[in-house]
Amino acid sequence: MSWIDIGAIDRIPDRGARVVRTPRGDIAVFRTGTAEVFATDDRLGDSYGPLSDGIVSDRSVNCPITNVIFDLETGQSSEGSLQTHGCRIENGRVLLDDSKLTAAA
Repeated sequence: MSWIDIGAIDRIPDRGARVVRTPRGDIAVFRTGTAEVFATDDRLGDSYGPLSDGIVSDRSVNCPITNVIFDLETGQSSEGSLQTHGCRIENGRVLLDDSKLTAAA
């Protein structure tokens, strides 16, 4: 695994998200109220809004357009599932696993 430092945990608002732009598409990095971090693809197709604009509650986020709720840990929802990405906090910094972002399509 290769980890990318995407910044300090304080740069992601409580119960909010930050978008990381990659060649594979936008990744939403979420911070929960208990300072856990999760990363998923920012969208699940064209019918859904950017999840980074959704409301984070516990370990889930709602789509700002459809109100579908996605589990941040698994990416699962009643409508489908998002690709999740490894994410962790180390010394106050948020690290994102880039293995799915750089793997061959």
